[in-house]
Amino acid sequence: MMFERFSVEGYGAIVTGGASGIGLAFVEALADSGARVAILDMDSVSLGKQVDRLFARGLDVRGHKLDVTDRKAVDQVFAEVAAEYGRLDVVFANAGIDPGIGFSNPDGSPSEAGAIENYEDERWNRNIEVNLNGIFATIRAAARHMKRGGGGGSIVVTTSIAAYLNEGMIGAAYMAAKAGAAHLARNAALELAPHKIRVNAVAPGFIVTNIGGGWLKQPEVQNSIGATIPIGRIGDADDLKGLALFLASPASSYITGAQIPIDGGVSLGKRLA
Repeated sequence: MMFERFSVEGYGAIVTGGASGIGLAFVEALADSGARVAILDMDSVSLGKQVDRLFARGLDVRGHKLDVTDRKAVDQVFAEVAAEYGRLDVVFANAGIDPGIGFSNPDGSPSEAGAIENYEDERWNRNIEVNLNGIFATIRAAARHMKRGGGGGSIVVTTSIAAYLNEGMIGAAYMAAKAGAAHLARNAALELAPHKIRVNAVAPGFIVTNIGGGWLKQPEVQNSIGATIPIGRIGDADDLKGLALFLASPASSYITGAQIPIDGGVSLGKRLA
């Protein structure tokens, strides 16, 4: 049966940054499809709420508080999860932080706070540490355990259309980190292919989450930005579930090193009136 190609029943999976937004959508896609999912997140309050909610639905989920910038903690949690599941089939390297304002305000006026000459070291370093170095630590830990399990597995990295499109409203550090994460995913895909470990990236566009203070939840923002998107609306985290299941499952067994935009057509350019 064709549907069997999309089965992740019994898989051992990890999702970083899985207690909210896009990460939570990944968790739900996997758990609803029969995978055992470890949710890793540094927000212990949201983590506890989501684990309790999903567990009450009869799903096999558990939570671990984790800051992906703590590399020793990443290695330790991955070892615990792999030992508990007895296998590690799927890892979503998703944890990330707010991009911050860029050199342009939403109305097109210059932003002094986001101008490169005013960019603070702390802001730059924190963004690179979470959005790039955290991805590295996650891929490294995943590769170790997948190799020890005999090879095979799927690693999915959350990048962004900011990895390849220039946007003045987005902070420079975020764009650099996401571009780096995209290239890292491709390089890891090449290295790990002989071990049957696939590495792909998901590049979301405008998706309604809590990031950036949840500014995309505002109706006026959704209307103004949605009007510029070819498909006519801003995306929801649930829009990523189908792609997540596809990349996690055997249905994508011949795909590695890909970065797949899921952006309503933003990367195509402006539509004609």
